[in-house]
Amino acid sequence: MHIHARAIKYFDMIRRCGSIREAARRLHVASSAINRQLLQLEEEIGSPLFERMATGLRLTPAGEVFSRHVLTVLQDEQRLATELELLRGVRRGSLSVAAVEGLNADLMPAMLTQMHRRYPTIQIDVRICGSEQAAQTVIDGEADLGIGFSIRRHDGLRQCMVSRFALGAIVPPGHPLAGLPHVDFAECAAYPLILPRPELSMHALLQPVLAHHKRALQVLLETSSIELAKGLVERGVGIFFQSRLGLERELRDGRLVHVPLDTPAPICSELGVYVRAGRTPPPALDAFIRIAAEAIEAREREEALALRKPAALHRDRAPARQSEASPEPFAHALSA
Repeated sequence: MHIHARAIKYFDMIRRCGSIREAARRLHVASSAINRQLLQLEEEIGSPLFERMATGLRLTPAGEVFSRHVLTVLQDEQRLATELELLRGVRRGSLSVAAVEGLNADLMPAMLTQMHRRYPTIQIDVRICGSEQAAQTVIDGEADLGIGFSIRRHDGLRQCMVSRFALGAIVPPGHPLAGLPHVDFAECAAYPLILPRPELSMHALLQPVLAHHKRALQVLLETSSIELAKGLVERGVGIFFQSRLGLERELRDGRLVHVPLDTPAPICSELGVYVRAGRTPPPALDAFIRIAAEAIEAREREEALALRKPAALHRDRAPARQSEASPEPFAHALSA
């Protein structure tokens, strides 16, 4: 079987676009040339690679198998080019990262800053998306690295590292729950709640707790935006639930408080770093994986220290607790 590099690149662009016309536009090649290469490729392989549908082209089973081979070839080509440049002493290269929004507040800037300091000529493209989408972009070869929470195991992914971070109730410093060393969900449910939508991994983590709670909940808002939830909590609108990741600045400035949830089984969000299974990372990607692992492990150690603080320190600072039967004065303290 003799498959030319041009045919591989044309096939990959058709796969990404789902259309010969759009692939031709992006490659600045005539549609007829793209179609001719595809027909020759299908003849060489002996099977159709795409189903021709009214809505566009969709991979056949043979196309799925061939696409995995194409991704390996194209990514190995990128790795080879980078390694040859490194041998010539030219520290160039590029990589693409798909990561969740919750890392943007502090962790992602810290990783990118460290990467820039160590490898200032490496170009990085960062795409912000949900955890499942981050995983899928890595599987599809559209991103070199995925960083997300509670990503399900997949044959197309290799987990480079994972750390666990405890979920807690997020409240402003003056809240009646803010001085406690930990809090159970029933105590939180006495106040208005802001809950995560299914797009956030915290939604699935909280479902067993919500299902176990038999009383009615006062849910003010469901959102997929961490930033929106934090802003509302800071204004005293309600309680949100998340890990300490993404709260670094607010915790440091004393604008929010993270109170660990006390549940029969610990509720932890797993933050993992993923690459495509079977891929040998090029030097630039390998360097970023090491930096990401260092940064995430440092945050895990910081959390462990924070959780070890004596409960007495929290109790000494705690204001008089408000009766759970009358949370209204705080619930509606929306500031301008």
